[in-house]
Amino acid sequence: MDENAEAGARYHQRYKVRSYESDQTGRLRPVSLLNYFQEAAGEHAEKLGAGIVELMKQNLTWVISRYHIKFIKYPRWKSSLDLTTWPCGHQGLFALREFELRDEQGGLLAAATSSWMLIDLKTKRPSPPAERLGPYPKDPHRALASTFEPLPAIARADLERSFSVRMSDLDWNRHVNHVVYIAWALETAPSGFLEKHRPAEVEADFRGEAFYGDTATSRMKTLTAGPASQTGYSIFKEDGRKELARLRILWRG
Repeated sequence: MDENAEAGARYHQRYKVRSYESDQTGRLRPVSLLNYFQEAAGEHAEKLGAGIVELMKQNLTWVISRYHIKFIKYPRWKSSLDLTTWPCGHQGLFALREFELRDEQGGLLAAATSSWMLIDLKTKRPSPPAERLGPYPKDPHRALASTFEPLPAIARADLERSFSVRMSDLDWNRHVNHVVYIAWALETAPSGFLEKHRPAEVEADFRGEAFYGDTATSRMKTLTAGPASQTGYSIFKEDGRKELARLRILWRG
């Protein structure tokens, strides 16, 4: 822990990999890990007085803007996991939150950093977290030293796949949950490729909202080939005019 960390800045939660959270090889699915992160972040925000239930009473909510995740090792079914999350500060209108996942021996399994905006539900505009929430404990240490560099648009795709928004895809803000966009990108790759590769790194830039009944199209382009191949994605609403997300995924064979 950083010596400048404030008391209460870090939140710890333990998980055990369930069978329904693992893939066909018995390893933790990437989206299951992201759901762990989301749950722990929500619980910690609630303890800090900035949980979504309390915020909605003030006509405020959290919306994720950027995500950068590194998958170092995929734990197997029944593995016991230790997750730590903490807010590390602000970048203008953005609040940063970090994540680390470790095994029982303390080995690092995954690390992530995320950027969030506080949105006024009446005006639909960003609201400065420091002004609206007041002081809360922070740890300036970054789990992942990402600068959230811009992700490229995909002009000409190698593959496309469409997804219909289900009711189960929605979160408390009644729009598609951010984990679903990442799941759509992962599902765009061919099944033969997915059987031989796992994500080693995911970067996501969330740019728009999709709602129940919408259809989204994920456009994928191979950026680099080989054992450590890299793919880029643009996810659009069906009419092609509204971009919902951009992603870049580094794969490990």
